[in-house]
Amino acid sequence: MAKKKSTSAGSGQGGREAAPPKPYVVLARKYRPQTFDDLVGQEAMVQTLRNAFAAGRIAHGYMLTGVRGVGKTTTARLLARAMNYETDAISKPSIDMAVPGRHCAEIMESRHPDVIEMDAASNTGVDNIREIIESARYKPLLARTKVFIVDEVHMLSKGAFNALLKTLEEPPEHVKFIFATTEIRKVPVTVLSRCQRFDLRRVDVPRLRQHLKEIVAKEGGKAEDDALTLIARAAEGSVRDALSILDQAIALGSGAVSAETVRAMLGLADRGRVFDLMEHLVRGNAASALTVLGAIHRDGADAIQVLADLAEAVHIAARIKAVGPEAAGEGLSAEEKRRAGALGERLSTALLARAWQMLLKGLEESAKAPDPLAAAEMVLIRIAYTADLPAPDEIIKALGGDGQSLRRAGTGPSGPARSEKAPSLDAAEAGTPSATPSVPEAGMLLAEMPADEPQQGSEAGIGDPHAATAPGAGGGAAVPELQSFADVVALVGERRDAKLKMHLEEHVSLVKFDAAAGSIDLCLLSGAPAEIANELREKLNKWTGRRWVVLLSKHPGESPLGAARREREAAEIAALETHPAVAAVREAFPEARIAAVRRLKGARDDDSAAG
Repeated sequence: MAKKKSTSAGSGQGGREAAPPKPYVVLARKYRPQTFDDLVGQEAMVQTLRNAFAAGRIAHGYMLTGVRGVGKTTTARLLARAMNYETDAISKPSIDMAVPGRHCAEIMESRHPDVIEMDAASNTGVDNIREIIESARYKPLLARTKVFIVDEVHMLSKGAFNALLKTLEEPPEHVKFIFATTEIRKVPVTVLSRCQRFDLRRVDVPRLRQHLKEIVAKEGGKAEDDALTLIARAAEGSVRDALSILDQAIALGSGAVSAETVRAMLGLADRGRVFDLMEHLVRGNAASALTVLGAIHRDGADAIQVLADLAEAVHIAARIKAVGPEAAGEGLSAEEKRRAGALGERLSTALLARAWQMLLKGLEESAKAPDPLAAAEMVLIRIAYTADLPAPDEIIKALGGDGQSLRRAGTGPSGPARSEKAPSLDAAEAGTPSATPSVPEAGMLLAEMPADEPQQGSEAGIGDPHAATAPGAGGGAAVPELQSFADVVALVGERRDAKLKMHLEEHVSLVKFDAAAGSIDLCLLSGAPAEIANELREKLNKWTGRRWVVLLSKHPGESPLGAARREREAAEIAALETHPAVAAVREAFPEARIAAVRRLKGARDDDSAAG
C-alpha cells in the first residue's frame, strides 16, 4: 500500500509540473487579420466583396496583386473562408464572419482538405497544374466549395499557364481559384481576363502608425509617436514589414520604443540634421556639409541612406512649393513641415529640380562605389559647387551687353571668396557644370563652361564681357579686335586650324554676332560636329584673352560663309562676262573661261566689277 501511495504521489507531482512554454509567435503572424474588417487600408476591396457576396455575384477566379506584406495571402484565405462559411444559423457564403464557422479555423491554419494552397515558386511545371485539374473534377469532402489558392502565380511556366486556361475559364461549379502575385505584369493576359482583379493598396503612414500603436498597446509596451512614424515610413506601405520592424524595436528597447532607438536600429539620420545639411548645401558651404555628413555617419547612419533622406527632403520642399503646405503629408512632424516649407519658399523650383537630379545620380554612384561615404561626399561637393550657378535670364542679360556678370563677384586671383551676405538662393536655376542649360526664350543652348576655368569674374574674365583683348594671349602675337564672324573665321585660318575653319565656313549658319558682349549665335547645319561650339569657344578664349560665349540656335540665320563667298564670286564672274575687254578675249579665244577672280592688293570692293 505504501508503495502504491508513493507511486500515486509521484504521479500527482508530475501532474502539477508547469506545461512547457509555447514558442514565440512574431507579431506579423500573431496579429494576422481574422476577418475582412481587420484588413488594414483595403476598404475599397472589402466594400466591393461585401456587395458581391450580398448579391450572390461570386466570381470563380480572383487575382490579388500588390507589394509584399499588404495582405494578399491573408485575403485569399479570408475569401476561402467566406465561400465556405457555415454556422448553425448561416449556411451560405458570407463576408460577415463575426462568429467562427465550422471550417474557419482549419482554413486560416492552412489545413483544410478542400482549400488547397500551392506555392507557384516551387511548383512551376505542367505536372503541378495537372494535379490541380485532376483534383478539381471531384467535389469537396467537407466544405461547400473547393478552393485552390496559388501564391506567387507569376512564377508558373508558360506551359503551366496554358494548361490551366481551360479549367480556369470553365471550372466546375464547386471550384474557385484565388491567385496572389507581386508581379502582375508577368501574368499572361489570358489568365488575367479570366479573373476578377483586386489591387491591394500600400498602407499610408498615418493609418499604419495607428495600427502599430494599437498593437503596442495590446502587447503592453510603450512607443513614441515619432518612433512609430519612422517605422511606418521605413515599411514603405507594407504592414508585415512594419510589424517585423516593430517586433525588433520592442526587443531592442525592452518594451519601450523610442525614436532614437529606431534610428539607431535602422541606420536612419535625424531629419532635423538632414535639413541642416540641406541648408549648408544650398548656401554652397561644402566644408560644413561634409562636417555634418561625417557626424551623421559616425552616429550610425548609412551614407547612402543620408543621400536618400536628402532626396526626400528636396521632394517635400518641392511639393510644398508647387502645391502648398498641405502637400507636406501627414507623416511629418510640425517642425519638419516648417523647415521643409521654409526651404520651399527660399529655393527656386529649378534649383530643387537640379538638386533632385544630382542626388538621384549620386545614389546610383554611391551604390556602386567601393567607398559609399567617399562617393556621398563627392555628391555633396558637387551640389554645393552648383549652388550659385547663374540663372538663364542672368545669362541672357549678360549677353545683351548690360554689363552684369555671369557669376557672382569674386575677389581677385587668390580664390573665389564669397561675400559676407549669403548668395540669393532664388537666383539659382537648373543646370550643372557638366550639363547644358537651356535658354527657352532664345530657343538656344549655351555651350558648356570648362570645369577648370575660374568660378568668379576678373578684370579680363567673364565678369566683364567688354574687357579689352589681352595682347599675346595664348602665347601668340597680339590678336586684332574681332568685329564680325568673318574675322573669327579668318583668325581660325591664321591659327592654321584647317578643319575648324572648314566647318565654320561650310557647316554653320550665323544667327547673331555681338562683339561687345563676346557672344556668337550659330545654327549647326548638316555635317557640323556637335562639339564645334565648345571647341570654338575654348580656342577663342585662349587666342583672344577674353571670355566668349557660343550659343546654338535651332533656326538658321545667314548663309554659310563658304556658300556666300561662292555666290559672290559667281556674281562677279557674271558681271565680268559682260565687260568689253573680256568679250574681246572670248572672241579671240572661244574656249577660254573665267576660272577665278583675284582681287588686287589695295583694291576696293567697288572696284571689283570695274576690273
